[in-house]
Amino acid sequence: MSLSAELTRIIDLFQLPFMQRAVLSGILTGLMGGILGSFTILRQLSFFSDALGHSALLGISLGLFLGINPTLMLLPFAVFFALGVTYLLEKTQLSSDALLNIIYSSSLSAAIILLSFMGTYRGGLNNLLFGDILAVRNIELATSGILLILCVVFIALTVRTQLLITLHEPLAQAQGINVYWQRNFFIVLLALVVAVSIRAVGVLLISAFIVIPACAARLLSQKFSTYVVLAALLGASSAVMGMLVSAAFNLPSGPSIVCMQMFIFISAAIHRSLKSLAH
Repeated sequence: MSLSAELTRIIDLFQLPFMQRAVLSGILTGLMGGILGSFTILRQLSFFSDALGHSALLGISLGLFLGINPTLMLLPFAVFFALGVTYLLEKTQLSSDALLNIIYSSSLSAAIILLSFMGTYRGGLNNLLFGDILAVRNIELATSGILLILCVVFIALTVRTQLLITLHEPLAQAQGINVYWQRNFFIVLLALVVAVSIRAVGVLLISAFIVIPACAARLLSQKFSTYVVLAALLGASSAVMGMLVSAAFNLPSGPSIVCMQMFIFISAAIHRSLKSLAH
């Protein structure tokens, strides 16, 4: 097939409504992941976001087992799970990575056991693990759009507070900031982003959308304000480029996006190294 014919095929493919919804879903997820991920990695919560992603499989499995719509089950489950994990992290003497590893593995095991009671899940285990961004519906796009607005408004109104909590929590408390509620609201927001993005991205890949663009932006930016914006832009642009690669080579969409995010991260690391050598 000639290059012009291949380009025509890709252009025609992106004229289809389901492909347009997939691209928009990737952009929304990338923006949300970048905005919240910029704070997540600074607070060393990257493994926490991974545990949240894997717990989503337990929420979906529980919904299917009880005969409840998995989407309706997942949102409150993700919030409850996130607040429960936060409570355990504060009250136990275990290190966060050890406790999260316990929660991560046990929730995944419980989900697999529940799925085994139901025989073959008609939605397909691969769709749960790696997502099916091409099957995203308008209602899910609307939910992601509303959640993105909520993320932007929350960060815009509390950016100084969030930054102070991130850098020096005791100082934030000394200045009268209610750290408990600020931290928990951020955790709830992160849990909701993970929950609504599972359909498109999947359990195994959702943490990449939160961690990788933010880490790449961290390597490229000098100021915190540009860091947050750049993380969001890298998240969105990697989604578009990943979808283009997926369409061009007939590859799975979610993994293609994550591979593109990894490519951007490696490029940022090389750029940072070359810049250091130049100085």
